Amino acid sequence: MERKQIADGVYLTALPAGQFHRCRVSINFIWPADRQWATAEALMPLLMERCCADCPDMTLLSKKLARLYGASLSVDGVVNSGSRVLTVAVGGIKDEFALNGEKLSEEYAALALGTAFRPYFVDGMFDPEAVAIEKEQLRELIASEMNEKRAYCVRQARRKFFGDAPAGVERYGYAQEVDGLTPETVTRAFFRMLRSARIEVMALGADACAVEQSVLKALEGIERAPADLPAAFAQPAQAEQSFEEPMDTAQGKLCLLFTAGQPQRPEKLSAARVAVALLGGTATSRLFVNVREKRSLCYYCAASYASMAGLLCIDSGVEHQNAKAAKQAILEELDALKEGPITAKELADTKRSLKNQLGAVGDTLQGMENWYFGEIMRGSLFTPQQVMEQVDAVTEEDVRNVLRMFTLSVSYTLTKGENAHV
Repeated sequence: MERKQIADGVYLTALPAGQFHRCRVSINFIWPADRQWATAEALMPLLMERCCADCPDMTLLSKKLARLYGASLSVDGVVNSGSRVLTVAVGGIKDEFALNGEKLSEEYAALALGTAFRPYFVDGMFDPEAVAIEKEQLRELIASEMNEKRAYCVRQARRKFFGDAPAGVERYGYAQEVDGLTPETVTRAFFRMLRSARIEVMALGADACAVEQSVLKALEGIERAPADLPAAFAQPAQAEQSFEEPMDTAQGKLCLLFTAGQPQRPEKLSAARVAVALLGGTATSRLFVNVREKRSLCYYCAASYASMAGLLCIDSGVEHQNAKAAKQAILEELDALKEGPITAKELADTKRSLKNQLGAVGDTLQGMENWYFGEIMRGSLFTPQQVMEQVDAVTEEDVRNVLRMFTLSVSYTLTKGENAHV
């Protein structure tokens, strides 16, 4: 892997990916999340994925992708720990497999950059007809969060946890603001992104030199003033806030959010990985074995960790009448790991499971890209192999020290109960 700065606020990361017949080029815009701009920024990926100046309608874009041996194009946006990220990615077969010697890396880069920097405009702004169509799609995306109750419960807990902090800005914006979006407002949001975003270009298996030259050409004439990205920040410890939301579901949902009060330093992250996996990240974890299997208090019980926010999330599917008992059992298992014995076998099993996951990172282009982009966002560039070695070095006391940092901040339950407060 090679990463270098190629312009002000623009970086290129090249990964050879020699084990694959396919390659991928992605353009990642990263800039501070802002509640004021959230809904307009959420609409941009939907508009940009439709077409671009070089392929000004969806039919022409589909034909272009077909001519490139069935290449794929995607545009997506997320909020990552206080930063908004918009990713334009194009993937297809490598240059050496082209039937007529086409320089496919250049074609992929040109299509990705055209989509990223030159959307299809009418009179200097996004097409009003496209805006009207995609506003309806955005409404449906916002409304669809209710369809997956597990994810909905976690999102509701996170809303209470982050409040007005930048990390709490909604990925898809806010339903009450969609009607007010206009081509002008979304166009202003687009040029604001071009001006202020840090740009991370990733070339996986593609000709990195060709990609670099294409990026530099695309940047010509664009006014740039990259903004500083927000530093990793963890919500401070606070007294637990408990919320219940009545909902007509056969199965209740429970989400517990804990804060460490500080973000995890990259060099200490492997200890957190082991600790969280031992708690609830594998089929041999304490939550799976004791809360689910032995006590039958839940259908599932999983733990995950967001290092840049110092956030431990435990979510569970429960019978409504078992929600309180499941919560108590989860807290007991966490306390037991903080202060009680950890067997050599369960520590070894956890490390083995983690190393298997790390070993699988290189099995797909998407897995490689996700790994290294996550490392870039954290400000580190550890390879999966380096992290495996760090995992091997984690001790029982390291696990306890990590888990002792966490205090419960928010509990959120989807219940059939009538006496709810939210």
